[in-house]
Amino acid sequence: MKELDYKLLRALDAVLQEQNFERAARSLHITQSAISQRIKQLEQQFAEPLLIRSQPLQATPLGQKLLTHYRQVHQLELELAGELAPAEPQGPIRISIAVNADSLATWFLPAIAPLLEQHPIELNLLVDDENRTLDKVREGQAFGAVSLHAQPLAGCCVDQLGEMHYLLTASPAFVARHFPHGLTREALAKAPAVAFDQRDDMHISFMREHFGLEPGGYPCHTVRSSEAFVAMAEQGLAYCLIPELQIREQLAAATLVNLSPPHRLTECLYWHRWVLEKGLHKLLSQRLIDQGRAQLPPR
Repeated sequence: MKELDYKLLRALDAVLQEQNFERAARSLHITQSAISQRIKQLEQQFAEPLLIRSQPLQATPLGQKLLTHYRQVHQLELELAGELAPAEPQGPIRISIAVNADSLATWFLPAIAPLLEQHPIELNLLVDDENRTLDKVREGQAFGAVSLHAQPLAGCCVDQLGEMHYLLTASPAFVARHFPHGLTREALAKAPAVAFDQRDDMHISFMREHFGLEPGGYPCHTVRSSEAFVAMAEQGLAYCLIPELQIREQLAAATLVNLSPPHRLTECLYWHRWVLEKGLHKLLSQRLIDQGRAQLPPR
């Protein structure tokens, strides 16, 4: 294997992080010409492109492998620097985590809040659908991810957190307006729903399994915010699948109602992270595992 030049790998990482050669050069305090030369040297060393000059800029498969390795090593270096020179003031450690919007709106932030208060952590949260968060770990963008997938990636480990239960909900006013004769397939085909995005597998599979409705067979807003789901449902603008954990108060106060008590969707969540973890990364992992299991029912 060719010996890795971490100065060159750092340049590749900066270009992809900044999505711009000029900004990447400024972040490394070098010229734009110098950073372009470093990328060229790295590509010449491996005799193939490592960067796809598109919008947005992307790494090639080999470039992605090199980036994942570099970011793992960089994480360990930051942790080691704090251990070797604990008396010297250290800047915050940047920790990137991929998390689904529903976890972020419910149990995730309370779980890590004590660590953020006690330690110099600069958090970078990458919010995506729980089916796709693991891609951020695979690509080296995040050290860990909350995901639906039980199988760990190479070089990673995984722990089960617990189950999140989803209910199909709406406001009483919405029910009176759109479902006066009950939750029929015909009424659902006309009433506006809400999905996280066009690839919201949970909403699609729920509507297909329980009501025989396919995507495009009913009006559906796209809103990439769990908090907005609740707001739209409470204001009578749509019906949607919402985590029961997020709307316990609304259900108790009857500002939201469960449209279909016989049916609920259950997803099991897992915490994935790089095997090479120590220090704050390890503390954060253990906190997420402990608090996730405390808040989410076991499978």
